[in-house]
Amino acid sequence: MTANGDAAGTAAVPPAGEPGLAGNRHRKFRWLKWLAVSIVLLLLIGEAFYLWPRLHESWQKLTEIHWGWVALCIAAQMLSMTGFGYVQKRLLHAGGVEVSQHGSVAVVYGATAMSVTLPAGQVFSTAFTYRQTRRWGASPVVASWQLVFSGVVSAAGLALIGVLGTVLVGGRVGPVNLLVSVAAVVALVWAGNYASRHPGTFEGVLRRALILVNRARKRPPNTGIDKMREMLDQVESVKLGTRDGAWVTWWAVVHRLADVACLGAACYAIGGDPRWAGLLIAFAAGKAVGSIPFAPGGIVYVDATLIYGLTAAAGLPAAQAVAAAFVYRLVSFVLIAIIGWIVFAFLFRTRNAEDDEYEQEFSRRNA
Repeated sequence: MTANGDAAGTAAVPPAGEPGLAGNRHRKFRWLKWLAVSIVLLLLIGEAFYLWPRLHESWQKLTEIHWGWVALCIAAQMLSMTGFGYVQKRLLHAGGVEVSQHGSVAVVYGATAMSVTLPAGQVFSTAFTYRQTRRWGASPVVASWQLVFSGVVSAAGLALIGVLGTVLVGGRVGPVNLLVSVAAVVALVWAGNYASRHPGTFEGVLRRALILVNRARKRPPNTGIDKMREMLDQVESVKLGTRDGAWVTWWAVVHRLADVACLGAACYAIGGDPRWAGLLIAFAAGKAVGSIPFAPGGIVYVDATLIYGLTAAAGLPAAQAVAAAFVYRLVSFVLIAIIGWIVFAFLFRTRNAEDDEYEQEFSRRNA
């Protein structure tokens, strides 16, 4: 394959009357594209019917918008994206990969644009981030570790925001659930550091397990030993020390709290006065629902969740909740997607010769 994905040399021509593989893929993609467009249109129509009774009052709120709060809303969202860029940068630093903050944030914008606008966008954004980290010199194990650990950190931050909101409104949070969540993150960090400092211990365990697997599959006992050794060598390079761990935690907190501040500023921009404890719950609920890859950007169901959360938990009237959700989504969804695609067009549109190899590697690791 060339850098653009075109076939090099001669290719077998399918017999007459039989559709080629490329033609089948093209037809399948066309049907998927029309299906995705139809789903999005239906969701937009459903959202219009849901919001129609409140649109007049909400529009009035939007015509009286306070632009200073809108500017703060945008600034908070930019800070949130910068925070996640620092999380990614520090995790890669722990794996021995140095990357500039500008480069890390640019990848975050590009990946976010893919995630919120494309069908199955989370798959595309993850593959895009993996490919860029491999370009920076990360090994396959370090690139995958960074993706997994950044997702864990982000999810843990979201869970803690939901817990904090529940506590502040007077709700009860089971101590067992809270302790298990925190312990899981601590155990993951400890296991990663232990593996990097004591590779011999894990090598013995993995070697015995691999021999058992090879025996069950009727393969030579040493099949895959070299690959396992290579992976352990890469794991040794990952050392998330106290300093990097503290910075990752700090920027993960900045990433989430700045996003919450963006939602709060959107509420104040339309003249609302939300209860901040309820605002945390509404934010956590909206983000949790948004992780369901049903439609690009979570159109309709994320908006409905935010509106309900702002009304029921944050105490905003329905008209203000609709207007606030509109402003927040305009900034956190539409504006970020536009910036992300602009960044992608200028910095990442050109493909390198290794990109096809990285994508095949990513597909094999996630098969």
